[in-house]
Amino acid sequence: MSVPPDGGTTVTRSRAPSRAPGVLAVCAAVLALLGVGVRTGVGPQQVVDAQVSEAVYVGDDRSRGLDLLLEVLTAPGLSWFRIVVAVPVLIWLVRRRAWRTVLWVLAAAVLVAPVTAALKEFFGRVRPAFDDGGARYDSLSFPSGHSSGIATLVAVGLLLAWPSLAPGARQVWTALGVLLVVLVGLTRMWLGVHYLSDVLAGWSPGLGWTLLAAVLMGVLPLRPRELP
Repeated sequence: MSVPPDGGTTVTRSRAPSRAPGVLAVCAAVLALLGVGVRTGVGPQQVVDAQVSEAVYVGDDRSRGLDLLLEVLTAPGLSWFRIVVAVPVLIWLVRRRAWRTVLWVLAAAVLVAPVTAALKEFFGRVRPAFDDGGARYDSLSFPSGHSSGIATLVAVGLLLAWPSLAPGARQVWTALGVLLVVLVGLTRMWLGVHYLSDVLAGWSPGLGWTLLAAVLMGVLPLRPRELP
């Protein structure tokens, strides 16, 4: 990772086109399409959500051990987990005087929660009505906050580490990151607190907000250019 004279940190190097605009467009499209389905009650989406949720939900009679395991597996999507992981990264960046990247990590890690909360209020979807499942939660369901949180955490980690990783290591860490994102999403349905479309939509603001903040703060290039 290189540190330009102004104190920012560029997370990519060499002459290569930025994929940020395309990824941002995909994230916005996924969130918009699923959101329209939620707001208008599109039949096929509602049917798939109900069937998948019913099939995946492990039930309210799960053992205490299984319940504890699911709570542990879902924890990486929580705000406090994201902040705890970000602290040593922020200390490292401050020591390098990479101030723009510090602001980006803070914006991505902290603000994704209120961004997701605002989307929940806009779409207004209630939780799945399972016994001892999502119906007991006062918060809304779409999009999933755990899903957006873990997508943000993985995206920040990969972007920061990318320049230092060999091509093979990039593939390995990307695969592991995707597996973690999918696992946390599955735990939300196993626990009966989210529909499938909630999880899928949650990944969009997580990844999209992380990339948008990186572009706006100059950490990630919006267009192809020669990077230091």
